[in-house]
Amino acid sequence: MTVATRAPSVESWVQSFTEANNQDPEIQAHGKHFTCSYLLDMEAHTFVVRVVSGTIAQISVDPGPIEVPYQFAIRASAHTWGEFGKPVPAPMYHGIWAATFQRDMKLEGDVLVLMQNLRCLTRQIELLRSTGAPV
Repeated sequence: MTVATRAPSVESWVQSFTEANNQDPEIQAHGKHFTCSYLLDMEAHTFVVRVVSGTIAQISVDPGPIEVPYQFAIRASAHTWGEFGKPVPAPMYHGIWAATFQRDMKLEGDVLVLMQNLRCLTRQIELLRSTGAPV
């Protein structure tokens, strides 16, 4: 028996991802200085996530190219993001480094900001396992 899975709607994902982040004990414990904006390019949709002191302040959906500023971007195919959104991701879809070296994920922009916030950002990507990916 196979179970069909369906990606959450963009609106419900934005809400559930924001709530999951803002209520996550690990991010709240480590995120005092986690302040930045970054782009998640999921092929079908792009999201600019603005984080202030570990709290998601805003997620802009499909902004224009110069509409919402961000420091860095994480880009991958819808397939890759869908794999990240599974409760138990397949090998090489469990983290951004594995996906960057072995899959189609790309890191662009001010990677120093990404590295300064790596633990919290990694935890945010792990939250996709509970919220799913909107692709």
